[in-house]
Amino acid sequence: MNASAELRTLVETAAPSLERMSGPGVTERPAPGKWSKTEILGHLTDSAANNHHRFVRAQLVDDLDFPGYDQDGWVDVQDYAAADWQEQVRLWRAYNLHLARVVDRIPESALGRRCRIGDEGVMTLGEVVAGYVTHLRHHLGQLLPDRDAPPPIRSR
Repeated sequence: MNASAELRTLVETAAPSLERMSGPGVTERPAPGKWSKTEILGHLTDSAANNHHRFVRAQLVDDLDFPGYDQDGWVDVQDYAAADWQEQVRLWRAYNLHLARVVDRIPESALGRRCRIGDEGVMTLGEVVAGYVTHLRHHLGQLLPDRDAPPPIRSR
């Protein structure tokens, strides 16, 4: 399965389960210093926003340096702890379906473009895209009960 199809499958599989969630289970932090489910979902939206820029800009210019981002700072500044869960789910779903569309249109010739994110080493745009999908899968595993977890990765 290619990255855009996998991203679309993850989103369409997870969204209905996320939409059914509500109450203290999404807003309470499981432990001090740990994010609530609302904050995790907000972080995933921030990740989509940051990666959106990377997916587009790396197609236009080779050898780019992208800043990293302060994940905790972004979550705090946007007060995801108090965000409406259903609004967050709709935003996350729409943004990731858009990213699947963007990824689907990345030409094969651009997947090898080099970029750096923060203090990470050099990677290709293809590796950035694959890392995004892996990151999303990881956090969806934190958000969803086992019975609703995303399907396993199929061989490509």
